[in-house]
Amino acid sequence: MDNLIDGRAVAAQLNEETRGRVADLARRGIQPHIVFIRVGEDPASRVYVGMKERTSGQLGLRSTTRVLPESTSKEELSSLIRELNQDPSVHGILVQAPLPGSMDAPTIFATVDPRKDVDGFHPVNVGKLMLGDPGGFIPCTPGGVHELLIRSGTRIAGAEVVILGRGNIVGKPMASILIQKGRHADATVTVCHSRTAHVAEHCRRADILIAAMGVAEFVKAPMVKPGAVVIDVGVNRVADAAAKNGYRLVGDVDFAAVQPIAGKITPNPGGVGPMTIAMLMRNTVQAAEMQTGVA
Repeated sequence: MDNLIDGRAVAAQLNEETRGRVADLARRGIQPHIVFIRVGEDPASRVYVGMKERTSGQLGLRSTTRVLPESTSKEELSSLIRELNQDPSVHGILVQAPLPGSMDAPTIFATVDPRKDVDGFHPVNVGKLMLGDPGGFIPCTPGGVHELLIRSGTRIAGAEVVILGRGNIVGKPMASILIQKGRHADATVTVCHSRTAHVAEHCRRADILIAAMGVAEFVKAPMVKPGAVVIDVGVNRVADAAAKNGYRLVGDVDFAAVQPIAGKITPNPGGVGPMTIAMLMRNTVQAAEMQTGVA
């Protein structure tokens, strides 16, 4: 069926736009610089940071990765962040989650200078998003979902949107983006979570259904309104004896069952994932433009 929203293709478009902005900065002698901080050796974190490093290089950004041992204290990590905050050659700082269990992630994220918070997690940027202030940074995954909706020609104004998941990384900022008054927004948004009654009934009402709850293949065909736009943000491991690693990755949507019903749907992988990195690159360039007075 030809109803896929191709995240890789849209991310490539976005990256070309970013590459042009990087070239403009280069003509002024400026190279956007992002620093990745990884604490410990979480395998997924190593993969994600590696992907971000490669994309940075492909687009002409400078990237530096600081790897700290698992035993790093909150004070030591905060000290490094404050040092990077003061370094004018650094335009963006990303602290890779998850952090060791002893660290409070929101406190660490709040240590990053909001002008360098290209992940969009600092309370200042969260507040700007809530207020509709374009001077902040939008979190990369919900920002990427928004771009997918816009660039796929999805009507957002007046649409019934149901978001599955109320997390700080996707659910809450996604609702904030879509409920704003203005272009590519003006939606009516319902956020469902683990205590929501009659979730399936809410889902069947949705013109746009965004699944970000972290439950493998939770969204089944009977939960989807025919013709709805379905965005699958989830990444879940399920056991699979036939797979090389003993597991396979699936989303929050039962893709095979839902695709024939949906008007448009993101594949997983190849949907939201590439957009998250593309948005991070765009945020970093925006940070460089703002800090150097180009914007």
